[in-house]
Amino acid sequence: MINSTPSNVILGNGRRTLLIEFLQMKNGRAELREAVEYIAEKEGNTDRKHRKSVYVSLMQTHIPKLEHEGVLTFERGMITLLRVPDNVTLYMEVVKRNDIRWSAFYAGISCIFALTALWFGDFLLLFASLTYLLVALTQHARTYRVLRPADEEGPEKPDNGE
Repeated sequence: MINSTPSNVILGNGRRTLLIEFLQMKNGRAELREAVEYIAEKEGNTDRKHRKSVYVSLMQTHIPKLEHEGVLTFERGMITLLRVPDNVTLYMEVVKRNDIRWSAFYAGISCIFALTALWFGDFLLLFASLTYLLVALTQHARTYRVLRPADEEGPEKPDNGE
């Protein structure tokens, strides 16, 4: 079994990722009520029942896990962000939901450069193509390292409406 790390705990669940994203937007400190509203809105359902589900899952599961990992503290309705691992911040800045990953973008640029280089017989452009391909592979490996351990642990059990 893979050891749990703060990166895996955060990226292993969408609500925890949204909570960290919200706290970063609020300079590391926000009320629980505001976080619940933000997460419910991002999940596309702001009715009372769904907000209650978000609230319960944050209180019973997500906040305690993040506190245990030393990522945040929760006291009297206020959530305070303590630290976020660098690889989590990198992933959250680079990949938003439904966005193309940078590694796929670089691989696409590499293919365009390679085809253009072959068409014109330009070896300098072929070198640029190989450089972009190397960047794409490096970026993919970095992203894979951040996400893979969470994937190998298996999906989390749904908690209260999740």
